[in-house]
Amino acid sequence: MKITTIIGARPQFIKAGVVSREIKKHEDITEIIIHTGQHYDYNMSDIFFKELEIPFPDYSLNVGSGSHGVQTAKMLAKIEEVLIKEKPDWVLVYGDTNSTLAGSLAAVKLHQKVAHVEAGLRSFNRLMPEEINRILTDRISDVLFAPTQNAVAELSKEGLSENTLFVGDVMYDSVLFYQKKIKQNFSAYKIPNIPQDYYLATIHRAENTDFPNRLQSILDAFGELDKPVILPLHPRTKNIIMNFKVPKNAVIIEPVSYLQMLALVINSAKVLTDSGGLQKEAYFLNKYCVTMRDETEWIETLENDWNIIVGADKDKIINATMKKNSNSDRIDAFGNGNSAGKIIKFLTERYR
Repeated sequence: MKITTIIGARPQFIKAGVVSREIKKHEDITEIIIHTGQHYDYNMSDIFFKELEIPFPDYSLNVGSGSHGVQTAKMLAKIEEVLIKEKPDWVLVYGDTNSTLAGSLAAVKLHQKVAHVEAGLRSFNRLMPEEINRILTDRISDVLFAPTQNAVAELSKEGLSENTLFVGDVMYDSVLFYQKKIKQNFSAYKIPNIPQDYYLATIHRAENTDFPNRLQSILDAFGELDKPVILPLHPRTKNIIMNFKVPKNAVIIEPVSYLQMLALVINSAKVLTDSGGLQKEAYFLNKYCVTMRDETEWIETLENDWNIIVGADKDKIINATMKKNSNSDRIDAFGNGNSAGKIIKFLTERYR
């Protein structure tokens, strides 16, 4: 059996790496990895792949940035060429990027079977390009691998239950795997000159960085917190923030690797973020999270206030961060840490 995996951004490499490790256990499965190049990443280097034990791509399409229409069109054309050449039995797409949509469109028009990992998520905010990508990909995929029962329920509402399978979240698999690696040699992933007691924050979404009032409100909130705020920033966001009033307790550091980020989460007091992935990673690592967005796809994390939605409201950010949380248990909503095994088992059985 031949599986073609299509990815274009660093989080997708991490998710796909979990499944790739499972594929390696099967001598009768060949995996072809296509990297669209949707996001240039400073960390997308030999070190990145070796650190995370992720296979190198077989095809790098180097599409680069551009408007949504231009970028998706370029990817669609280039992915199609590879799929015609490779003729896979399954095309695996992940998440909700333009690479996800382009890969699924290219495959389905060639009558190749598409499997969508992380299907059924909805923010119900159609202003988000990711929301459109999710909806369209789910509509045209042959099998929908849902990470939670809420995702299963959403797909059922949309009339897609026949093609839906609950497998759990591959990111939970990933965190469990890498957490062991970090704990075996924690000092290797520790960032120098970081205070002992801190909050970890990330800001990257356009809904925050492109609106001065929202961004300044978030920064003002950081300035009134009772601990330093560690803020790893990509160059684009760093350039934007430098035009604003940055509080003294915000410790801006260079971007970090995935394993360094997990180590920062493990040592943090709480996590403040507008990232979808970091909300879950905090949850998996038993850290309370304050989400600086107006909604979340990961509604399971909201149970017992493990995650609190605050938008960019200064007072809400401060109150949620300073709040003394209870020790309520997290709900077991993301599977048992063997999502990749379930995915490959299904694809293998369906192939036969």
